[in-house]
Amino acid sequence: MGAGHGHPIHRAGDTAVHRLPPQCKLAAAAGFVVVVVATPRELFWAFAAYLALLAGVAAAARVPAGFALRRMAIEVPFVVFAVALPFIGTGPRVQVAGLALSAEGLWAGWNILAKATLGVLTSVLLAATTPPRDILLGARLLRLPAPLVQIAMFMLRYLDVIAGEMRRMRVARESRGFTARDVRHVPAVARSAGALFIRSYERGERVYLAMLSRGYTGTMPITGDLTATGGQWALAALLPGPALTVLLAVLLAGVL
Repeated sequence: MGAGHGHPIHRAGDTAVHRLPPQCKLAAAAGFVVVVVATPRELFWAFAAYLALLAGVAAAARVPAGFALRRMAIEVPFVVFAVALPFIGTGPRVQVAGLALSAEGLWAGWNILAKATLGVLTSVLLAATTPPRDILLGARLLRLPAPLVQIAMFMLRYLDVIAGEMRRMRVARESRGFTARDVRHVPAVARSAGALFIRSYERGERVYLAMLSRGYTGTMPITGDLTATGGQWALAALLPGPALTVLLAVLLAGVL
């Protein structure tokens, strides 16, 4: 089931990363994130190595740094929280640039910042090299619960439809001289939100009945060949495999 339009976070291309089946990229991204999360916060060199691996993936996929950085704005709340932790944390204090900061807060802030940044960058690269519909098909091929995958598919398909309905309702209000400016206009906006909910619900009912009339049995057909070869799985493993090797090497070096 296609959305019929592009997505701002996806960057079309014809690289080896783009051509990998979506299930391979999903498994690689999930494995890499698990390794990152499992890395102790004290292993600075391991995090640097992980960042280098992601930079290599971005280079191979020809994803510009500016493109990735602009789409990492979703991480801003985590950055703000991580920066605030040294100031609001408890426990022993240390002097940094003339400021008395919590030692545990510094470690916790670094831990959140490093792991959140690597996780978000992994997601951005996955989305930049894989259309949203293919990501969901890959999740289905990885045996994720089918109802969740289908709900996500329908949400992706009809999110723009509902957004378009909202725009038409706003234009209709403004064409009649109404513009929401302060709290006195909240009731009118709330009534519009209620009308939008009813319209969306009714549209969903009509779409479901139309699907049943066309033979829908609870699963959507997968068009195209998404089978993955052993070589493609091996190529996808070039991200989580070296990351796991780095983690084990640093841990063993610390033990020895």
